[in-house]
Amino acid sequence: MKNLFNGVLIIVAFTILIIFNATAQQIEASSVALSGIGFKVHGSGFPDSLSQIKITIKNESHGETHLLKLEAGSVDTLLTISESGEFSIYLNGDKSVNTIINVIPGILSIIPPLLAIAFALIFRQVILSLLLGIYSGAIFIYDYNPLIGFFRLIDQYIINALTDVSHIQIVVFTLLFGGVVGIISKGGGTRGIANSLSKFAKTRRSGMISTWISGLIIFFDDYANTLVVGNLMRPITDKLKISREKLSFIVDATAAPVASIFIVSSWIGYEVGLIQDGLNMINSNANAYSIFLETIPFRFYPIAMLLFVFMISYSKRDFGPMLKAEVRDTKTGAISPDTNYSGTDFTDSKDYLGDGVKAKWYNGIVPILVIIFGTIAGLVYTGINSLEEQGITSYGVKEVIGSSDSYLALLWGSFAACIVAIVMITAQKILKLRTAIDAWFSGIRSMLLAVIILTLAWGIGAVTNEIKTADYIISLISESINPRFLPVIVFLVCGLTSFATGTSWGTMAIMFPIVIPLSAAVTGIYDYPPADTSLILVGVISSVLAGCVWGDHCSPISDTTILSSMASGCDHIDHVRTQLPYAIVVGIVTMLLGDILTAYGLSPYISLGIIVAVLFGIVNFFGKKINDTLQPKTFTESI
Repeated sequence: MKNLFNGVLIIVAFTILIIFNATAQQIEASSVALSGIGFKVHGSGFPDSLSQIKITIKNESHGETHLLKLEAGSVDTLLTISESGEFSIYLNGDKSVNTIINVIPGILSIIPPLLAIAFALIFRQVILSLLLGIYSGAIFIYDYNPLIGFFRLIDQYIINALTDVSHIQIVVFTLLFGGVVGIISKGGGTRGIANSLSKFAKTRRSGMISTWISGLIIFFDDYANTLVVGNLMRPITDKLKISREKLSFIVDATAAPVASIFIVSSWIGYEVGLIQDGLNMINSNANAYSIFLETIPFRFYPIAMLLFVFMISYSKRDFGPMLKAEVRDTKTGAISPDTNYSGTDFTDSKDYLGDGVKAKWYNGIVPILVIIFGTIAGLVYTGINSLEEQGITSYGVKEVIGSSDSYLALLWGSFAACIVAIVMITAQKILKLRTAIDAWFSGIRSMLLAVIILTLAWGIGAVTNEIKTADYIISLISESINPRFLPVIVFLVCGLTSFATGTSWGTMAIMFPIVIPLSAAVTGIYDYPPADTSLILVGVISSVLAGCVWGDHCSPISDTTILSSMASGCDHIDHVRTQLPYAIVVGIVTMLLGDILTAYGLSPYISLGIIVAVLFGIVNFFGKKINDTLQPKTFTESI
């Protein structure tokens, strides 16, 4: 009996061991892949003594077998399936399916963003265009089933966009900021600021330059930049007959560009972290923050765009659709086209400034300063805490900012500003507490449309990521690259990808793991010396950072583009239509005279000087002052 009992224990133990090993050994792959384009396969849980495994990928009409080399019981590799369809992956001849992958034609991956962009530009309905883009992608992902795609549109992409912690933090910050604006507006704070700034912004030129300077001052975050500058400067620019299109352009052109290149901003931790991961992939010991600083003079688009805005503002010259918008405003007094859809309570200057006679500038400035300094304090606090948790006791500003939690800092700053604004307004007996709370809720409601569009923008970003839009774009230009042209190619690819997906951060996350190893591999193939290898590497990294800003700046589905039009009270499509020619002109000039020339060894500072000179010539030759003509030159009409 004892031997029988021991035998049963051995059998049970052996069975459990088999089951455990079977469940521990697994193959993972993306749920969606593109035909003819490599997709990542990860295997884990295999015995260290095992040197390779066999996997079979097949469906009813096509099958492939691969031997994968194991290292320390795991494997990470890229595989390619030439056919389309739903494929099952089997491990070591096992009859049970280890995972399932849906392979679709690569061309389908660019349809969702193209549909969203085309629909937005043609029909001027940004919400419907985003929904259409998400829906089309969901159909492709879920086996071309329109009904399942419809359900996944709601329960997968929209809901998941709101379950991401960072997204919720951005939404809450946006709503809280809207509440602050509602309070200071109702209490006359915005009117007080407008009255104070109007002393300096007495002409169209000084009004535009004041807006530009305000954009440079709010350097720490692009979201806060667009919301602060757009809301506060709109009453002044309306009074000076500066079109809403011009205001939204200045706001947008000084948001991401300044936040992306400033040495202390909410972008820094994210950018440096991605650079560090890329450097680790090529086994480089270079300091990521030092590389980041080296890339700043090579980021020609954001720097040139900031200078271009000043040229346009100072010279009072415009071209293309922006000239027509400025002519309309100056000649007819219409700050926006008749088709403007913006709600009255969000854009009407009279309601926005409040009707109270006790308009004091500090009731508007102090809550805004609380947001700014509260955010900076939050960045320092969270950064130091993070470093201390890692056991790091010696650090400087760059380490603190690089380790900070910018979203928490923004939340704390905006929430503190709400409290301060309510206390200030009620303590001065400008508003009763109940009225102040109502004004806070009114400000929150004014941001609802922006939040809806932001949510849909995140949704289509998730779709394009899942459907591998970036991988397909990269595959189109990956053949035989000259290292000297790698920075300009990367800029263009990142720009197109960011434009199509509407996200600069998402594009950075996709591109850095690809382009940094690509740069090292290509320069190694051509046997470049260390100095040239480093130059191309810095150029490629700067091209990712600048190209993503360019595409994000152009894209009608970008969150900062959307927020800029909303905060400025401008029709979103009018904003995109008038801004796009300017962004394209600056982008082309910086690619030709910046990315290409510096890749051949020209100093980035000399290149920047040439770029500024050329842009100055374009503004003066093709641009027209409003009192000169009603029509732009042929050059801009062809853009």
